[in-house]
Amino acid sequence: MPSAQEFGRSIARTLEPIRTQGPVAAGGVLRAVVAAAIDGLGRLPDAKHAAAKHLTRAGGDVDAAIETVIESHIALGSAQGFVTNLGGLATLPVALPANLTGIAVVQVRMVAAIAHLRGYDLDDPRVRTALVMCLLGGEQVAKRIANGKFPTSPLAVATAPVFDPELDDAVAQAVVAGLAASVGGRNLALLLTKRIPLIGGGVGAVMDGVATHQIGKYAKSELVPRRAIHA
Repeated sequence: MPSAQEFGRSIARTLEPIRTQGPVAAGGVLRAVVAAAIDGLGRLPDAKHAAAKHLTRAGGDVDAAIETVIESHIALGSAQGFVTNLGGLATLPVALPANLTGIAVVQVRMVAAIAHLRGYDLDDPRVRTALVMCLLGGEQVAKRIANGKFPTSPLAVATAPVFDPELDDAVAQAVVAGLAASVGGRNLALLLTKRIPLIGGGVGAVMDGVATHQIGKYAKSELVPRRAIHA
């Protein structure tokens, strides 16, 4: 059975093209993921379609629709085999493992649907930077603001006067590194539980589901309704 160190080296080899090429490569990865999440990919309809479906089912109640958006994407993120076998995923021009790219598409789509329900323009590059920031979660975003790596919050980025390409690159670098770390942690957990009957196979699903839930709740609290921003 592979050791934890071997898992780590394997992930590092996979991500090496992105690390060595720097923010340009990371930005390209995230732009492809965000485009797939917002515009739809294979059997996964686009974020606006998902938002509209949940709003209709909620009888026009935006907050209720957001809750069901989060719940449905937790299920998508947890589904064994779904995110690694998403129709069209193999055609994405990104140098990341399929399981990492798949869960990123699901999570960005969830945040995009929340943003759309709250009145944000998904075609705005400022909003797209903010969506990607949300993938880090509130704790990591706050830490980066405190140490000066990020100037402000996803909400402020989404509503900033102008698009900041340098911030967009910095966010992309941080998120790619965070996704890589999450995959490494999941692989280590799978390694440790592999010999325990009925447990090992569900570890990755649980970890993806928990992460998706946390990101959804953060996006809901951070991306307040546009009408409330000017109130």
